[in-house]
Amino acid sequence: MAKILCWGKADSGQLGIGGSDENQCLPIPVTSLPESTIVDISCSDLHTLVAVENGQLYSCGNNDFGQLGHSGQFSRLEHVEKIKSQKVIKVAVGQSHSLVLTAANEVFTWGNNKHGQLGRDGINEEVTKIPKLVKTLAVYSVIQISCGSNHCLVLTSEGLVASWGANNFGQLGCNQTISHRSQPEFINCLKGIPIAQITTGGNHSFVLSKSGAVFGWGRNSFGQLGVNDERDRPFPTLCKSLRYQRIKYLACGEDHTAALTQNGGVFTFGAGSYGQLGHSSVQNEVLPRQVTELMGSDVTQIACGRRHTLAYVTASGRLYAFGLGGTGQLGNGTTSNKTSPCRVSGPFLPPIKNNSMSVDVVDKDSVIIKTIVAGGDSSFIISLDTKVNKQPDDFRIHSSSNQILSLTPSVIQTICQLQSADSPSVELSEEVIKIFSNASCLNCSFLLSDDKHYGSNSKNHGLDLDKAKESFTRLSEATNVYMIQKICNSLEEMIRCLPSSPPDIEALRLYLLLPLCHVFDEPKYYGDLIVPFGHSIISLDKAASKVIDIWWSSFTPASFNRIVYVKWTNYTLSSVLHFYNVGYFRLMNRMDKLYLITSFTFLYNVNEQNGQIIPYHQFYISILKNKVNVKVDYVSWVQRSYHKSQELHYCNYPFLFDAAAKSMLLHTDAMMQMQSAIDEVTRFNFNTLLNRMPIDPINPCLVLYVTRENIVHETLQQLSKHTSADLKKPLKVVFIGEEAVDEGGVRKEFFMLLLREVMDTKYGMFKFYEESGLKWFSPQTFEENDMFHLIGILCGLAIYNFTIINLPFPLALYKKLLKRPVTIEDLNELSPLVARNLQSILDFDGNVEETFGLTFEVSQELFGESSSVELCPGGSKKMVNKENRKEYVDTYIDYVFNTSVENQYGAFSSGFLKVCGSRVLELFHPLELQAMVIGNENYDFGELEKNTEYKNEYHRYHPTIQYFWEVFYDLSLEDKKKFLKFLTGSDRISIFGMESIKMVIQSTNGGDTYLPVAHTCFNLLDLPKYTSKQKLEEKLILAIQHTEGFGIV
Repeated sequence: MAKILCWGKADSGQLGIGGSDENQCLPIPVTSLPESTIVDISCSDLHTLVAVENGQLYSCGNNDFGQLGHSGQFSRLEHVEKIKSQKVIKVAVGQSHSLVLTAANEVFTWGNNKHGQLGRDGINEEVTKIPKLVKTLAVYSVIQISCGSNHCLVLTSEGLVASWGANNFGQLGCNQTISHRSQPEFINCLKGIPIAQITTGGNHSFVLSKSGAVFGWGRNSFGQLGVNDERDRPFPTLCKSLRYQRIKYLACGEDHTAALTQNGGVFTFGAGSYGQLGHSSVQNEVLPRQVTELMGSDVTQIACGRRHTLAYVTASGRLYAFGLGGTGQLGNGTTSNKTSPCRVSGPFLPPIKNNSMSVDVVDKDSVIIKTIVAGGDSSFIISLDTKVNKQPDDFRIHSSSNQILSLTPSVIQTICQLQSADSPSVELSEEVIKIFSNASCLNCSFLLSDDKHYGSNSKNHGLDLDKAKESFTRLSEATNVYMIQKICNSLEEMIRCLPSSPPDIEALRLYLLLPLCHVFDEPKYYGDLIVPFGHSIISLDKAASKVIDIWWSSFTPASFNRIVYVKWTNYTLSSVLHFYNVGYFRLMNRMDKLYLITSFTFLYNVNEQNGQIIPYHQFYISILKNKVNVKVDYVSWVQRSYHKSQELHYCNYPFLFDAAAKSMLLHTDAMMQMQSAIDEVTRFNFNTLLNRMPIDPINPCLVLYVTRENIVHETLQQLSKHTSADLKKPLKVVFIGEEAVDEGGVRKEFFMLLLREVMDTKYGMFKFYEESGLKWFSPQTFEENDMFHLIGILCGLAIYNFTIINLPFPLALYKKLLKRPVTIEDLNELSPLVARNLQSILDFDGNVEETFGLTFEVSQELFGESSSVELCPGGSKKMVNKENRKEYVDTYIDYVFNTSVENQYGAFSSGFLKVCGSRVLELFHPLELQAMVIGNENYDFGELEKNTEYKNEYHRYHPTIQYFWEVFYDLSLEDKKKFLKFLTGSDRISIFGMESIKMVIQSTNGGDTYLPVAHTCFNLLDLPKYTSKQKLEEKLILAIQHTEGFGIV
């Protein structure tokens, strides 16, 4: 039969052994308790409470303040009749007051109320001796209780911690100077932390989170909070040194603390003057220190008395004790203190494993320990019934009955089983409301298995996001109207109360979970849920925001895209834009939009800072250009007035605009500046006429007269004579001796021929990288900067005149133009081999200096001869090692893209900005700017056919048209590109895509002897009526092989 053994101080009858008040130095049975299974024991220095399986409560010991709850014998365990109507499941005792938790999750108190420790304000002394309900907590479901000397802590099922009683050392955690508090109040700064355990010492308190974070507060004069000093803390403070020790359980003595780890290790800290820390010394410890003599033993239970500590090793059945032994509380037969663990004397056996030992061979006096308890100067054990095959308690395993609620599969299943009109049970409704209205409950949901969530930090959020997605997907199938509404209302309540400075990293998990919740897919909740959630994101302090940044950056593209695209793009912002469109400009709506877009900005920055987790274009809001007058927004953005702080400019968030919208803005800006230049010329010419001045009128266009043979020299000569204002005029090109009128096609060919010439290697201006097929500025060139300046102007003119050009430069060029930093990814695009070599240096685990033998130098080749260039002063003598290798790689990249070509790029940039120096460039992503300059090759020839128009007698089903498309689709990709060049003047397409090419095919007189003719200015194709498909193919291929030179048709 299970029984209780006790030892230690007995002068007040607190051991319940009856008769004798002599201290007990060895474990002896407690015989005064009726035969029953023991549920819980708690003892202080003067009295003891015992709860049994049927819910009855027994007490013994000192009764000066009525803390026993009865007036019977004090040296024996007596039934507490005054609470017999309640089923007691947990007990806790203070110095002279008692606390119990019932099966109804209610709290009853009695005893000394000098410091308000009963939690019942305004009661007289007689009433204090009667167990009474703490009414303040009656509306909550309490799951854990704990008593210090004169204060109390409780934990509710929704993860709230309440405290009351004495506060002379700040042990209530309220950060107030009050001496005591007579009613429970919740510790607000702990909200959001998923708490696994609460515990108290004499005048200090602790909570342990689900992932092993330890927070302590109160008295710290001996270092019992483990925070590396002896200063009291009036508010919960993280014990940083235990963060990664995987703490599973805490126990507190009067002035010391013990922590049990997942692997069975024991850490102790605080007062050590009696050896209660077990470190073979009597020194205090202000930082947690592992008990070395217990290392190698798998400790499963720990308990702390006033100045002694117990540790139980289940595998061996051995119980160890250390600390004060003056009243026999160490159970080793002496009253000596022990500064290191010593075995408690007793007939203790290891637990019986299945089929490993017959119960018949177990001695009737032998004991298998189920649970150890310590308090005051006494110790207890609850034994196992040797005839029942059960295992001892393992304090590292938390019972679900005393843990806070979480969103589990069973809860979700129960919700989903309800029909649309069903009335859920009160219990289910309350549980769902608690889970979704308390951050703590969500933060402890979907944790990684096998305790991988322990030691959560910026690199480990501890969540199983795949499981979370599956669960929310399953929950989205729920049809019960009442439950759906309760979930949404609860989430709204919780989100609006989220703090800007969360108490711990574990309190940030919901920022990963909530975007996965199905209700965030619903645009109707944007005002109640998504807007407040966006506000909470941008309101986070710098430290919390940084953690979210890192967590989101670790997402897979699919997971990150889920947050960005599904949640925000499709619904949230489109809803916001609806308000913008219909004209609601009240301050609240403006702030709602600002909160959402700013939180979207947060995601975009995470994406960019981490090398684009998803493509940048996933942030486009395609309806933006339809819902917002982007032209007006741009003009207002450029010309901000004094009330700018009250305006919402979408141009401040350019990543929302798709390429088409940005091109529209670029064209708008270009037309504005061109029109301004034309207006200036018109005014000048008008004044010239009025004043009858003999001066030639200025052409409203920038006209260049060139020949094909000397195109570079003539262009350079003419551009050098024009001002920046002239360059903003519409460009017209005339090829001397040719009849074509420039409506766009001549201009396209001009750029093509000119750039082909200046990019030729004979000038030595650019270095060709064979591996990538790209070019970069040559560090060594004999050409003047004017040539680089010219290419910059040409690049700007091409953008300004909406012309695609072939400029084989890496993305780094466009990043530099937009003042973005270049990285090793840019070097990898230009020179993959060099980038791989540099990355191998960064990734190398061995001795970098000995293996690579590199110095801070770079080798460059000039006219067939190699030479070394120092990357920094004294670089030839500075060896690359493990400590400075990152510096070496960064300096190398800076040399390639910046230092070595500073003059050449500077000339190019000044030329480019001479044309495109307006603010519109700030709106572009480097990839977008690159596409604006060189176009792209995202061909969709089906779209080309779809958008083609037919004139004269041609139509979609005309035999010649049928021949044409059959021949076209049979062409190779290279020939299709040649056709595009033949038709439009370029083999690349704009960022608007193929739909921007509106080809017109018209019939012409003539027959099989004529070639097709393209008017590139209008994308017009003159297609003779050929008699056969073969003849059309022959003539078309012949025509597209010769695409240079213009003539009037």
